[in-house]
Amino acid sequence: MPSSFAFRLLSKDSITDALKKAERYRLLGEPDEAESVCLDILQVDPDNQDARVDLILAISDQFGRERRPRVDLAMKVVGELTDDYQRQYYEAVVLEREARAHIDLDTPPVLVFLRYCEAMDKFAAAATIRPAGDDSAVIRWNACVRAIRRRQMQPGLEVEQFEDAWPRTTG
Repeated sequence: MPSSFAFRLLSKDSITDALKKAERYRLLGEPDEAESVCLDILQVDPDNQDARVDLILAISDQFGRERRPRVDLAMKVVGELTDDYQRQYYEAVVLEREARAHIDLDTPPVLVFLRYCEAMDKFAAAATIRPAGDDSAVIRWNACVRAIRRRQMQPGLEVEQFEDAWPRTTG
């Protein structure tokens, strides 16, 4: 590959602005661009937790297009978060977003229900260690309950059957 196609590094003093751009791209429905900006930030600041969070969200914004490789990648980045609360919370976010993506992919409703339940378990765990004043895990738990009720989802498989049909994400 010609050197003109090599990646160029951001300057460290531009990271704050780059994070704003990543968020803006996500809000504009351009998760590929947001993902690219986050990768640029992590290239010069590998420990930047804000860039990791934005990267998780940008990747999970793309679940409808290509699910499994994106879910695995998002979970890998979740595992790189240094804060235990954030790790639990964003693992739940990934699971919830995966469940939502499956609704559009005509996945059997019982499997979508079980993925929502898995996300809710993670949100509940995150809520027990949440920082004061941060009810994000509670808000997402409630969103999962509403999604389940709106679609009238309910259990239908035993746990063993679920694991055979759709292996649980470990975390």
